[in-house]
Amino acid sequence: QVQLVESGGGLVQAGDSLSLSCAASGRTFSSSVMGWFRQAAGKEREFVAAISWSGGTTYYAGSVKGRFTISRDNAKNTVHLQMNSLKPEDTAVYYCAAGFIGHWNSDYIRSASSYDYWGQGTQVTVSS
Repeated sequence: QVQLVESGGGLVQAGDSLSLSCAASGRTFSSSVMGWFRQAAGKEREFVAAISWSGGTTYYAGSVKGRFTISRDNAKNTVHLQMNSLKPEDTAVYYCAAGFIGHWNSDYIRSASSYDYWGQGTQVTVSS
């Protein structure tokens, strides 16, 4: 079992920055690909970013590339999502996910079904 707890959400204005964190416990953290997903009201959950087991490789959705940065600290069992230049369309519940994925493949990495464990989510609201 892996337990994931997100923190750092809140209400900000367009153009502001926000940093999300996800603390993991349970199975070996460094064995999992970590991802961030988001779900806006009335919409399906969508991929935001993912980071490989060692942190050496990252992948972003086109809508956040250049504005968001995912990172991880395997010594502290944490993964972070730094969000800059936030837009109202970034408003959503953000979820941290852990997947024991054996092969880094972009199609697989951005699919929610590839992840085994999920956090409870944290709300991010960006006002215009």
